[in-house]
Amino acid sequence: MLRCRDIQFDLARPLVMGIVNITPDSFSDGGLHASTADAITHALQLIEDGADILDIGGESTRPGAALVSEQEELDRVLPVIEGLRGIAVPISIDTYKPEVMRAAIHAGASMVNDVNALQAEGALQVVAKSAAAVCLMHKQGTPQTMQQRPSYQDVVDEVCAFLRERVSAALAAGISGDRIVIDPGFGFGKTVEHNLELLRHLDKLRALGVPILAGLSRKSMLGAITGRAVEERVAASVAAALLAVQRGASIVRVHDVRETVDVLKIWNALNEG
Repeated sequence: MLRCRDIQFDLARPLVMGIVNITPDSFSDGGLHASTADAITHALQLIEDGADILDIGGESTRPGAALVSEQEELDRVLPVIEGLRGIAVPISIDTYKPEVMRAAIHAGASMVNDVNALQAEGALQVVAKSAAAVCLMHKQGTPQTMQQRPSYQDVVDEVCAFLRERVSAALAAGISGDRIVIDPGFGFGKTVEHNLELLRHLDKLRALGVPILAGLSRKSMLGAITGRAVEERVAASVAAALLAVQRGASIVRVHDVRETVDVLKIWNALNEG
């Protein structure tokens, strides 16, 4: 089960999280939905396409991305969250800044998606004092440095160990287990082979006892494998999402919601049969 404030998912089927980037420099859709009106229109379209959760972000975390001030991030995301008040699906705020988390939750967000796994000072307390869910992600390094020389002795074991520690920290802070999700952080300080090894053994993360989120949509590893440009990676993204679900992911974070929803409907029907 996953509880996002007053919305509960039984996770009997995989959930699709639709991406709403309010940024000029995200790797796939930077600048496409940078205005409040465009972002709201895009978010409503994703809901119509079948998104179960919306993930709204105001700062790119792609490799080499520039830092954004707290105020600029707030100026980008809060009008969109407020403009979506009353929608039927939960809103996730994609941020690692505690004050952005706090303001977004106050504005109506019911989940925090943190690439820093609540390691910033005060972040654990912000989520613990709310009823919001949280996604704890693994990364090596920072967005500015993470793809320079990623290195692991055993990427699966090291990611599992990190996420186990962060889940324990979240529980100790008072965040109940039914509000916690983990993300291995595909592409965040990992080579193509690291990413593939994590995908092969994604089911090992299930031992941590919380739902797994996989974010592979349009990422550079798919481009490296297929030779396709970022805007041509829909088929590869959908395939990667399906493989992640087959290996235990309960949530897939995607740009191409309609296509992913359709593929998972077929997968669900097959399993139900």
